[in-house]
Amino acid sequence: MREKQTVYLETTIPSYLVAKPSRDVVVAGHQQITHDWWETRRNDFSLYVSEFVMDEIARGNPAMAARRFGVLSGVPVLEANDEIPKIAGALVMSGAIPRVAYVDATHLAVATIYGCDFLLTWNCRHLAAAQSRRIAERVLLSRGYVPPVVCTPVELMGARYGMERSDR
Repeated sequence: MREKQTVYLETTIPSYLVAKPSRDVVVAGHQQITHDWWETRRNDFSLYVSEFVMDEIARGNPAMAARRFGVLSGVPVLEANDEIPKIAGALVMSGAIPRVAYVDATHLAVATIYGCDFLLTWNCRHLAAAQSRRIAERVLLSRGYVPPVVCTPVELMGARYGMERSDR
């Protein structure tokens, strides 16, 4: 039996799972796709978060924070280590991720160091942005790491969500 692929859940995933439906049509669509992925695909993967995710989801409204923690109940938490700030710093210094978004660099560092196959996020400004991904991949490869595939839930839905190959 083949081992499940691993997915690092960045903070936007539990946040979208418990948030009130957005009035913004794009965000509402992202929320629905996140729910669909959670219901139909999450059990196909081994899921992980980090201490950084847990810190971020603790912020804000206490009731909503409790709901975010509830969604992640049972998901293993990857521990921080001395290599994470080194990798995160290299990602910031390269310009892959801006200094003001250092915590985003830590998410990518954790997912990389622990060898996760995917980093799942809706952060398309810093993590799932094509140009940022390209720079980050070069940085991580140059340091001897295999970077995770940084993607959104729609990209990890596969054939179950209209992503199958066309036979045109």
